[in-house]
Amino acid sequence: QQDPGKLKVQEDGVHFKSVKTGKTLLIRHVDVVDIEWLRVAKGYEMKLVTVDGQIRKFDGFKESDYGELRDFFKTTCRKEMREVDLCVKGWNWGEATVNGSLLSFLIDSKRAFEIPLKEVSQVTSGKNEVTLEFHQSEEASQSLVEMRFHIPTSVPGRPRLQAFADLCLTQADVMQAVGDAIMTFDEIQTLTPRGRYAIKPYPSFLQLHGKTFDYKIPYDSVTRLFLLPHNDQKQMFFVMALDPPIRQGQTRYYFIIFLLPTEGDDFEVTLSLTEQELEERYGGKMTKHMSGSLYEVFSRVMRALVGKKITVPGTFKNSNEQCAISCSNRATSGYLYPLDKGFIFVHKPAVYIKFDAIVSVNFARMSGSAGISRSFDFELELRDGNVIHFSSIMKEDYTRLFEFVTKKEIRVKNSNKGKPVQPVDYEEDETSGSEHDAYLERMKAEGDNYDSEDEDSDFVAKASGSDDDLE
Repeated sequence: QQDPGKLKVQEDGVHFKSVKTGKTLLIRHVDVVDIEWLRVAKGYEMKLVTVDGQIRKFDGFKESDYGELRDFFKTTCRKEMREVDLCVKGWNWGEATVNGSLLSFLIDSKRAFEIPLKEVSQVTSGKNEVTLEFHQSEEASQSLVEMRFHIPTSVPGRPRLQAFADLCLTQADVMQAVGDAIMTFDEIQTLTPRGRYAIKPYPSFLQLHGKTFDYKIPYDSVTRLFLLPHNDQKQMFFVMALDPPIRQGQTRYYFIIFLLPTEGDDFEVTLSLTEQELEERYGGKMTKHMSGSLYEVFSRVMRALVGKKITVPGTFKNSNEQCAISCSNRATSGYLYPLDKGFIFVHKPAVYIKFDAIVSVNFARMSGSAGISRSFDFELELRDGNVIHFSSIMKEDYTRLFEFVTKKEIRVKNSNKGKPVQPVDYEEDETSGSEHDAYLERMKAEGDNYDSEDEDSDFVAKASGSDDDLE
């Protein structure tokens, strides 16, 4: 990231004052071990390497500045400024070398480019390639996200490839697991990214360790947490919203979706921290020994580590007294959860839309056989101009969804005529004398007995071995 400022080269060292912050940087001559002069995209650049391995680059010089700077460093500091010619052939093959904290790519023994490994946030190795991911700056309009190095090898065990990856890791600014994990959740199923992972929470980040991929997620990158019951009543979706997202190749994952069972034996775990450490760091939200349903323990742990409340469905129920509406988005089936402050769709791709981002919603009826509507579409028009389309929603859910958006004072319009629509009595489409649905009646009865909390209320789980609820 470039920082404009003013540069002065004096007898005591190189002084740089930032225009943005007003701070002054001083690099003393006695600390400089190497000075280079390079031609870059815009003008010329002076590169300084210090004894502690730090690299400082100053751009914006003119070609005529070279002689004056070279003579000053030679006479005053007794240091040589080397003029370096970069390779501009444009080849994408060569030799990658690591010297200290700097990775250089050489073509015909000439430098093509170099990468400060302190800017690398993740290093992963595949079958025959090593991928470097870079830290992102919120201020930069454009930035390098990742770079892949293809390393062909016919030697069993990939020693050359793995050695290169390990060498980059030693200098990269990658989150390292220091000490033991607080606990481990083995073989947890995730829908995005798809697979099964060992979930290992550490004090500052969450590690997802799989057979092929490994992710480290800083807790401060988690923006929201959701706990959503699956319509089959046997599983729960636990959703983490991320910013910035994690990456797998060219795919970005803004949501991690865990699928946790609600049935089966109780889950028991002993944390690696002492009771005093748990009290001091997490305010007693976790205990030394925890037990209960897997989703309850998992939710309590994530709530304590991330430090954010868990959003759960509120009072909305579909025609079967379930919290979610079965539908499709981008030809992929999933579940749409109407919440107190927005809609969330799981699972692929997961979408969360706040009500204040919605301009209006459209209900569009779809025709089935004999002209009878069996389903309808639901569209969300957003303030940024995008339209999110949910299709194949059963007609029985129309009235309840319409009443929900009306109660939330969201503008409803007809997608065809542009006029407000009124709730349609879909029961008129049914033929008289329809067969009694015992399962539906049972689900409705269970819904009547459901002791609901406020919409989007916080998840509260009572785990045995603890006197504290997750507030």
